[in-house]
Amino acid sequence: MGFEEVADRVWVARYEWFDVNVTLVGGERGLLAVDTHASAAAARAVLDDVRRLGVGEVVGVVNTHEHFDHTFGNGTFRAAYGDIPIHAHEVAAERTVAAGERIKALYDDEPLDPHRDEVRETEIVAADHTFSSAYALDLGDRYVELVHPGRGHTSGDLIVRIPDCDTILTGDLVEESTLRQAVPGFGGDCYPFDWPLSLDIVLSLSTPATVLVPGHGAPVDREFVEEQRNAIGVVAETIRDLATRGVPLDQALEVGDWPYPREELADAVRRGYEQLPRSQKRLPLV
Repeated sequence: MGFEEVADRVWVARYEWFDVNVTLVGGERGLLAVDTHASAAAARAVLDDVRRLGVGEVVGVVNTHEHFDHTFGNGTFRAAYGDIPIHAHEVAAERTVAAGERIKALYDDEPLDPHRDEVRETEIVAADHTFSSAYALDLGDRYVELVHPGRGHTSGDLIVRIPDCDTILTGDLVEESTLRQAVPGFGGDCYPFDWPLSLDIVLSLSTPATVLVPGHGAPVDREFVEEQRNAIGVVAETIRDLATRGVPLDQALEVGDWPYPREELADAVRRGYEQLPRSQKRLPLV
């Protein structure tokens, strides 16, 4: 579909592979690209769409976290626009290469996947401009804020806030994609107990009129984020309740009353049990 303007000089392109979003934020000094897709080849198609849009040159990149579907196009953007800065939270930048190599190894075992070769052939380029809490980028006639609201989907999540047009790019802290029935990405590196608190920060920076762009899927409003935050909170508190009642990890998925399909929550439950202090766990009931 190419890039569509969702707020003043904020364009979002939604790509079929992973239903992932790449966003451009325009300013006097050029374009800031937020996330770069899942391979060098996929990023070249993104660059074609950037040029087709015809609103300027990319002068910087932001990765909302380290996962390959948001970072594997970094090298392609650098090849096209020179040694532009790539921004990320410090933890995400540190983990980008290792996370990418792990994904490449998984694709090694998927000979029939149509994207196997392009993923394996992509050079992994990590962010080289990092921050720990918050950072402001000057695009000339507007500032863009990078904020680490806390851990959630990963330990290095960031959001991109464009105050002058009341827009927030949430990365995978928020999930709308119909490919996953809008289930958040509870992966093997998620933090289920921190996630609701991080979304509280996102909500505190929003208004009823804010446009919120998730990492995957269509833009949403504040009410959608509130509902998803509450559902993630139910996941967290259900894990805590089961663990404190002594329900064994291998029984927790079946015992719990969950707001999302059980098959999507195995990593969330395992991670939650790992992250709870021993004082909040009872010995398994016999």
